Amino acid sequence: MSTSCTANLLVELFVEELPPKALKKLGESFATVLADSLKAQGLAAADAAVTPYASPRRLAVHVSAVADKAADQPVQHKLMPVSVGLNAEGQATPALLKKLGSLGLGAEVVASLKKQPDGKAEALFIDTVKPGATLADGLQKALEESLAKLPIPKVMAYQLQEGEGEGFQPGWTSVNFVRPAHGLVALHGEQVVPVATLGLKAGRSTQGHRFEAKVSPVVLRDADSYAAQLREEGAVIASFAERRAEIVSQLAAAAGRAGQHLKPIEDEALLDEVCALVERPNVLIGRFEEAFLAVPQECLILTMKANQKYFPLLDTEGKLTHQFLVVSNISPSDASAIIGGNERVVRPRLADAKFFFDQDRKKTLASRVPGLAKVVYHNKLGTQGERSERVRAIAHAIVNQLRLATLLFTVDDKDHFDVLDSKAQQAALLAKTDLLTDMVGEFPELQGIMGGYYARHEGLRDGVAIAIEDHYKPRFAGDALPRNHTGTVVALADKLETLVGLFGIGQLPTGDRDPFALRRHALGVIRILIEKNLPLALPELFDAAAAPFGELIERPTEALLGFFGDRLAVSLREQGYSAQEVDAVLALQPPRLGDIPRRLAAVRAFAALPEAESLAAANKRVSNILKKAEAAVEAQVDAALFKEPAEGALYEALQAVVPKAQAAFEQGDYTASLQALAVLRAPVDAFFDGVMVNADDAALKANRLGLLATLHAAMNRVADISRLAA
Repeated sequence: MSTSCTANLLVELFVEELPPKALKKLGESFATVLADSLKAQGLAAADAAVTPYASPRRLAVHVSAVADKAADQPVQHKLMPVSVGLNAEGQATPALLKKLGSLGLGAEVVASLKKQPDGKAEALFIDTVKPGATLADGLQKALEESLAKLPIPKVMAYQLQEGEGEGFQPGWTSVNFVRPAHGLVALHGEQVVPVATLGLKAGRSTQGHRFEAKVSPVVLRDADSYAAQLREEGAVIASFAERRAEIVSQLAAAAGRAGQHLKPIEDEALLDEVCALVERPNVLIGRFEEAFLAVPQECLILTMKANQKYFPLLDTEGKLTHQFLVVSNISPSDASAIIGGNERVVRPRLADAKFFFDQDRKKTLASRVPGLAKVVYHNKLGTQGERSERVRAIAHAIVNQLRLATLLFTVDDKDHFDVLDSKAQQAALLAKTDLLTDMVGEFPELQGIMGGYYARHEGLRDGVAIAIEDHYKPRFAGDALPRNHTGTVVALADKLETLVGLFGIGQLPTGDRDPFALRRHALGVIRILIEKNLPLALPELFDAAAAPFGELIERPTEALLGFFGDRLAVSLREQGYSAQEVDAVLALQPPRLGDIPRRLAAVRAFAALPEAESLAAANKRVSNILKKAEAAVEAQVDAALFKEPAEGALYEALQAVVPKAQAAFEQGDYTASLQALAVLRAPVDAFFDGVMVNADDAALKANRLGLLATLHAAMNRVADISRLAA
């Protein structure tokens, strides 16, 4: 019976300022690994409540109901085979005594050993009790594990000034950690747990806010008073989540004070980073000269976010205003000095952006085209200039494929394809030129966006500027698609050039490594083709994209088809389609991805029919029979060879159903095409009940296989419905 007592546990490591972009993960990892280790050692229950804390200068965790000693555990040890451990008289051999000695046991336990089957022979076993870990030992182990597993972006080495133990030399003994650590707290209820790490011994004192703490140090009463004492005495909100929520609340309140209907820009990553920079947030309103608003707002927003960690304020239409929000770490009674300082700091940044914008507009995009020949894209694929020429050629091929399909425009509007081709050529030629501008050189995230601004400044043809801006879209999951036909063509051409080129030189993604974002490019192509319902087939697109490379690459069409199939399957399942539905549609490798949503809808509607299960099973049986046929089976039937009534009945049903299903399929009504097959259930069931397909008569067998091939073709135009079978 365990005599341990339980109390809540608090562990805090006090350090110098932690890297802000990593703080959230560091805090979560520290808490999770330490608590999991305590649970694994039996010191905390599996459902123990774990509360992480993380601020710029601390990592901490609170774990509920931690025992001061884990329960003892019964352990059965396998010693050795009976034939080795006991002699002919049943006495212990020297080997057995040596083994027992290694366990701290003597000859007196030999009589209590158990003989149990172990494979083909018997072995000796002994039951012992493993003492449960004490909290001091268990927490020491958990602490070491949690520090060892921290996702530290970059380790630094520093020298310890205080410590103990053989070989310790102040100023010479060094440790490696993310930042120098200066304090360790370990409280089990009110009691300090004697653990140590990084040259620190655990105590009950920590530090509050660097400037605004009421007392220093903050001496913690017990594990449960940690958060409250830090807030009241130390002016610190220790919880990352609570501090983040406080920032969100203050941002909204400050935006309301700044002006009616204003709102701070939404940026979750910026919010996390700012939360990692302050221990007690205080949101203030700053302003800059309205003249800077003549600069594209993306430039101003990016420089305020990236360089100053400010939250720009937007109006109801999403337009930038001349006000911004600062999340300060101090709360003086008069904040004017802080506001003024931030306003002075941001002004040169905005002035730089204005200077870049003004300078860039002194040169046209077209004048920058020759400069692309000096920018290396890839050492095996040439320069950005060569790449632009390939994108132009691919865009031209895409327009021609659309022209042949005559679905983007009506047949009478064929002249529009010439205009589209001309615009796409111009946009593709100029799309990468903003890489040579000062603004994009300073802020690479603005590539494409700045090209669009500069194109509009030059008065380029309607749609070309939008296409230049949009040709990177979609940049990420959930991003908008290109807004016009020209942008759609150039975006497809650009992504296909990247995919085909890199696949063609063997630069494929591996595991979680995808340095060229090829998965994102593939999903972008998939989204454009599906959501814009373009009549373009993947194999023809890949071939068209490979042509401009000439002998520079190996044509990767087959590899890309498999890659796209995998990406597409994952994407569709994430959208809520079942694995069976996706598998049924993709099994046919439909070349036009724009058809896939209608095919999936048709499969889902078909699967709901009462006849679906039986027909899917029958289709699976037909597929297996045809696969086992000695030679390829043609869908040809001679009604004169029928011997059984069920053959004729199935043939007549097919004669009635196939034209209807085919007509619906050709009209793109895939749901009607599949549902027309429902009437085949009875004749199909009757056929398999009453007809032997593999007849001895070769002609009869071939005719019956031909009938099944006709059935198979009719049932698998929209999807392979055999994949729906259980």
